[in-house]
Amino acid sequence: MDVETAGLLAKLIGAGLAAIGVLGGGIGVGIVAGGAVQAMGRNPDATGTIQTNMILGIAFAEATSIYALVVAMLILFVF
Repeated sequence: MDVETAGLLAKLIGAGLAAIGVLGGGIGVGIVAGGAVQAMGRNPDATGTIQTNMILGIAFAEATSIYALVVAMLILFVF
């Protein structure tokens, strides 16, 4: 295996490992949404507050996924 092939292989492995972070965002969104649905089922009067907090939590979880995706793309196309 020559140096260029080894470099390409290392780049692809690194991008794949960085893309694993996207999985965490999906899991986080599922946990947040599930908890919010349970909370709304237990206390329907607080639905508006729970939904607001749920949307904020989902936005933070998705932001981490987007950061992981950006890092993976940087590894693939810049370095």
